[in-house]
Amino acid sequence: MPDVAGRVADEFESRIRDYEETWLSPLAVRSYDTRGRAYAEEEECRLRTPFQRDRDRVVHCKAFRRLKYKTQVFIDPKGDHYRTRLTHTLETVGISRSVARALRLNEDLTEAIAVGHDLGHAPFGHTGEEALDEVLAERFGRRFRHNEQSLRVVELLERDGRGLNLTVETRDGILNHTGPNEPATLEGKIVRLVDRVAYINHDIDDALRAGLIRAEELPPEEIALLGARGSRRIDTLVHDIVESSAGAGDIVQSEEIGRAMLDLRAFMFERVYLGPEAQEPRALALETVRRIFDWLVDHPEDLPPDRPGDLPERVTDYVAGMTDRFALAWR
Repeated sequence: MPDVAGRVADEFESRIRDYEETWLSPLAVRSYDTRGRAYAEEEECRLRTPFQRDRDRVVHCKAFRRLKYKTQVFIDPKGDHYRTRLTHTLETVGISRSVARALRLNEDLTEAIAVGHDLGHAPFGHTGEEALDEVLAERFGRRFRHNEQSLRVVELLERDGRGLNLTVETRDGILNHTGPNEPATLEGKIVRLVDRVAYINHDIDDALRAGLIRAEELPPEEIALLGARGSRRIDTLVHDIVESSAGAGDIVQSEEIGRAMLDLRAFMFERVYLGPEAQEPRALALETVRRIFDWLVDHPEDLPPDRPGDLPERVTDYVAGMTDRFALAWR
């Protein structure tokens, strides 16, 4: 590659190091103190930090583009304004960056984790994840978790098996944005909490738009505390996270606000995610995932060639990578 960088590139790293030492919290990850990548690379971009490069690699990968046609709540929605897995990701990115900036943590690392956290989600949202987990357990005694699949996408499946070679900190945040283990960085902990903040509030908005619930049916005490509008609820939650975390030296919520958010989440599971109106599309999603999975196990010649792993992994990778509309149209 020709050396055309010039003075700005020559000074970029030193300026970023100086800025971060001056501005960032002592608890923040420094961009050039990353624990590295899975394998060394010949070239380092002199105009981007390592975490900026992680972010760009995710945004340009195929799995990220497919999020546009993966369900958040509604399967293959007909309206133009319902959230998809992509819009959920972008909302998570925006809120997470706001929290990171307010707490003087590393925004670039936070963004890199946020853009990659749902790359491994199956079609049909959490219903698809449940179906894939069930059939994988029945056929092979294994489990499917979308956070683990997201890590597999960035480590192995993208770039024809080479993976994206992201930094240790970004991969840790992607893997641990849900599940039993906490992220190793505060930046990762932001995404873990904000992911829930984002989907609870935008799923309420979508459920109201679809007529599955009415505004007056939302839990009154929680709504009075957090706010009647989605934007107000997010503002309340973000301020609470920032103020509570600043005092704790960790990423936390106050007990009152955290409990109210969990109560809203429980309401959404009862009325929307597992409610009576969701049963028909839920059954369609379950049947579709099972049908495709079983067929591919019995007919592995229909799998794309040169995919890594054994048969269960190859089938899981292919099904998990499908969009809603691709899965519904499959055979």
